[in-house]
Amino acid sequence: MMTSEADVQAKVYRLSMAHPGDLSALAELLATGELAAQEIVAVIGKTEGNGGVNDFTRGYFTDRLMHLLSGYLNETPEALARKLPCILSGGTEGVLSPHYTVLCRSAAKAGTSESNPALAIGAACSVDMPFDLVGTRDHAVMVAQTVRAAMADAGLTDPGDLHFVQVKVPCLTSGRIADLRAAGRAVPAPNAAVSMARARAAGALGVALATGEITEAQLDDAAFLADFDLYSTCASISSGVEVLCNEVIVLGMSAAWSGPLRIAHRAMEDAIDLPSVQGVFQDLGFGPGAQVCAAERARLKAIFVKCEPDQSGQIHGARHTMLNDTDIDPQRHIRGAVGGLVAGVAGETRIFVSGGAEHQGPYGGGLIAVIAEAGDPQTEGAVA
Repeated sequence: MMTSEADVQAKVYRLSMAHPGDLSALAELLATGELAAQEIVAVIGKTEGNGGVNDFTRGYFTDRLMHLLSGYLNETPEALARKLPCILSGGTEGVLSPHYTVLCRSAAKAGTSESNPALAIGAACSVDMPFDLVGTRDHAVMVAQTVRAAMADAGLTDPGDLHFVQVKVPCLTSGRIADLRAAGRAVPAPNAAVSMARARAAGALGVALATGEITEAQLDDAAFLADFDLYSTCASISSGVEVLCNEVIVLGMSAAWSGPLRIAHRAMEDAIDLPSVQGVFQDLGFGPGAQVCAAERARLKAIFVKCEPDQSGQIHGARHTMLNDTDIDPQRHIRGAVGGLVAGVAGETRIFVSGGAEHQGPYGGGLIAVIAEAGDPQTEGAVA
């Protein structure tokens, strides 16, 4: 995609929503000309659904988004949905606030002469996923191919420049499982819940394959949800019934991009890994205080987190009850807990916190990535 140094720059808009179909903030940006629809590469958001198989808030938002953009892009909503990733995670437990982040790229301003790497954005969608391959090795290979396409879209050639890879993968439903059985085809998961987990595993290991964190020889169906020594340090995977293909968004740093935006990420060793959370903000030049001060919060443009209840049932040697609670799903517990931890450091509640971190970061942990405007060059860490 890149043709010369610093010929493009990223723009990021984090917008609040009053309900799962509220696109009024984006509509105003488009109507006033602050943002051109042609600049939008992808959308990542948090809706106030349950995050489960039957979380239809995600599909509702996507449908509303595609209808809004179709009026500007002269394409049908159905056509746009097949090429513009809209990756949503349901569940805004605790202090988390419903919002969506619009990722854009535009021509660099005239006279740009920056040499520092800046935020780079790329996206790609695969062909529709055959349901008998969802959550399998073949699924992971397809994700890896789509990640490479998204990297090419961003002009990124070195996987080491990646900081966050967001993927949305399809899953099976009871109806899809019944159709597979009726057709005599393989059924890769016994139910929808297991299918969502296996699909996330396939997505994560597909990212790891594309980045070189694992080899094709290590990619085996038997490793899914079993060998947690295999993982990606920059993958965030969501699964849902509202998508039929694999949608991929890559965020990295590149000298071929200009502008003030930077991204950094760190792995989280567990759900209360405060040093890693504080560290990623410090990497971006925020002060060492317990919470980002009010004067600096305007620099924050997006915060993305992946987390998982530790399957051992313990955190730092003490028992947790998330896995045994039949009233509240474990993923809702962990989103609320980790969301509160990160919000306390950021001083901000519009945070994308997604559960289901199988093979995404260390076992029982996850990852955090932050986009911010460049800070003081004397204090900003190396994030290239």
